[in-house]
Amino acid sequence: MVLEAEKKQAMAQLPKTLMTVAVAPRMIRVLPRGNWLDDSGPEVTPAIPQFLGGLEIDSERASRLDLARWIVNPDNPLTARAFSNRVWKLFFGHGLAQPLDDLGAQGSQPTHQELLDYLSIRFIESGWDIKQMVRLMVLSATYRQSSMVNERLARQDPYNELYARQSRFRLDAELVRDNALAVSGLLDLSIGGPSVKPYQPAGYWSHMNFPKRTWQQSGGENLYRRGLYTHWQRMFLHPSLLAFDAPSREECTVERPRSNTPQQALVLLNDPTYVEAARALAARTLKEGAETDEQRLDWLYRTVLSRPAQATESEILFRVLEKHKQTYAEDPEAAQQFLEVGMRPIPDDLDQAELAAWTSITRIILNLHETITRN
Repeated sequence: MVLEAEKKQAMAQLPKTLMTVAVAPRMIRVLPRGNWLDDSGPEVTPAIPQFLGGLEIDSERASRLDLARWIVNPDNPLTARAFSNRVWKLFFGHGLAQPLDDLGAQGSQPTHQELLDYLSIRFIESGWDIKQMVRLMVLSATYRQSSMVNERLARQDPYNELYARQSRFRLDAELVRDNALAVSGLLDLSIGGPSVKPYQPAGYWSHMNFPKRTWQQSGGENLYRRGLYTHWQRMFLHPSLLAFDAPSREECTVERPRSNTPQQALVLLNDPTYVEAARALAARTLKEGAETDEQRLDWLYRTVLSRPAQATESEILFRVLEKHKQTYAEDPEAAQQFLEVGMRPIPDDLDQAELAAWTSITRIILNLHETITRN
């Protein structure tokens, strides 16, 4: 009896998974003109399109296992090409064939058919080694090109289909946030664990029902976990991710759109995540960016944009810096309120007015198009 009780207790603590019981498959017929009431059509069984070959089945009726084996069969012409095309898109902004989710007769011809064939064969022969495929692409001369475009290339190849330069494209929604946290020094790189709930506007879930619920914000380092771990609620996904074109996951999305809207700039300026990241980055600038404002701005640009500030940029930002230094020195309460955004404690070893003024500068730099663009 004791063992039975212990077993029952242990089973009650195990996580539950939705399970179904296999039953005999029902008969499937071809529906004449799609009329599901007409059962005069011929009977059909699971198979793949005839022009792609046939399944090697162990019984009279093909199973999911038979389909899985066919998907990774070296003789299957689709899997390696589709996957190679999608990996190429990750590093070059667009696939060798468009669109990604309809490779074949319904999509465009590959711009480089022999290259796609080569990548597919290498992928199969490597034993479907994804890491080797990534290494092959990122070490290529094509990937290591500059994204700078001259007038001739802009005229002859505006969409960079010839890959005579590297592509420019905005970071995906999760990476926009990760980038801001990374340069500010806040990003938590720990791996694994349950989803986390960073800052979100109050009342955003007020219309959710069945059951009604509220956003229980995470605390501590969980506020700075990578976007990969942000709790995802279908139809009510995190508004910061939504602003940067993250899908709702109500449907499978192979390729996300990339928009450029005023709402994105407002998120980068006002979302507590980015305001707090700007403050942390400003603190780093004051502590690590040397003594003078010129050296600090140069350090800031090299840290965020990997280049020095141009003279025109420096002139504008120094005017903003001096103006805000004066404003916050005259109004310490405004500086305090500005710096209190977010849960991270305010550094007590820095002048509050100067920190607030530099936070204004870092907010501007984190909002630049160049900052959220992959070059």
